[in-house]
Amino acid sequence: MSSWRSASSPLENITQAVASRPDIAARALQKKYLLSVIIPCHNESSNIAPLFERTRTALEHTGQFWEMIFINDGSTDDTLLQLLSLRERENCITVIDLSRNFGKEAALTAGLDHARGDVAIPLDADLQDPPELIPELFAKFLEGYDVVNAQRLHRDGEPLAKRLSSFLFYRLLGRISNITIPQDTGDYRLLSRRVLDALQRMPERRRYMKGLFAWTGFRSTSVAYRREARHTGRSNWNYWRLGQLAIEGITSFSHVPLQLASFSGMIIALSSFLYAAYLVIETLLYGNSVKGYPSLMVAVLFLGGMQLLALGIIGEYLSRSYEESKQRPIYLVQDTWSSPIENTDIQQENA
Repeated sequence: MSSWRSASSPLENITQAVASRPDIAARALQKKYLLSVIIPCHNESSNIAPLFERTRTALEHTGQFWEMIFINDGSTDDTLLQLLSLRERENCITVIDLSRNFGKEAALTAGLDHARGDVAIPLDADLQDPPELIPELFAKFLEGYDVVNAQRLHRDGEPLAKRLSSFLFYRLLGRISNITIPQDTGDYRLLSRRVLDALQRMPERRRYMKGLFAWTGFRSTSVAYRREARHTGRSNWNYWRLGQLAIEGITSFSHVPLQLASFSGMIIALSSFLYAAYLVIETLLYGNSVKGYPSLMVAVLFLGGMQLLALGIIGEYLSRSYEESKQRPIYLVQDTWSSPIENTDIQQENA
């Protein structure tokens, strides 16, 4: 049996997003594409079954070949057992088991590296991003776009503080970044094969994937959707990890923090020089009066705080250079379960 799945009817099962455009439907009929869905998993045991069923239904509606690539990112529950059990019944599934928890960015990179499709679609395992949007993303790909972003209009089931911090972060990053990073857009999107090939040429270890997707610069568009609440379980992304990811994004795609540290130093130095000149003039005119202790402490603490802040910013960038210099692999694979069948069946159908 083949490791790919294809809908039995090539046009009838294409959803309204595709069928409403005759030119798109004609292109879908001319060639069979392989869609690779990349799903990193960390302690997502209870979500595996509904995630697979909903994603399979959405993929079959495209009328194309497809595969799902699950990456077990060091789960401590029975996520891996659930994935292997599912693969025994469904040979369209590839399971990649990493040697430990490397983080979502590394797990996503592993999935993209193993994707064999004409397009790849990263998808979270918590079902907050609806798989039912895949046919619409694919329809935009058929229009000629290499990157089709899924843009969140609403974020159900998330506290106000998280929604507000996310809103502010995306707009801050957009202002200070040297590239245009789509606002309110996570990892959920469609990437063409040439985008995948470009990503594989980026060897950096500290990865902010949303920025890397945008950095490629290929033709892109967006599809808006409403983000659902998490299906089951609790998110692994607490505020500390989200803060780390935000710092990663800013330091990976902007030098503004370093520039701010430099500008702050110049402003403080200029202010200190002006204040020193004021003290000299005041002493010459009115004599050497003793200044108060509080004002002295405020000045010392302020300057010390600014120095530590500047050193911290420099340290963040320096640590990233240090990590890159060690040239360690982004991830290590412990085991891989994939079908030995290659894509000869796709080539035969397209012949």
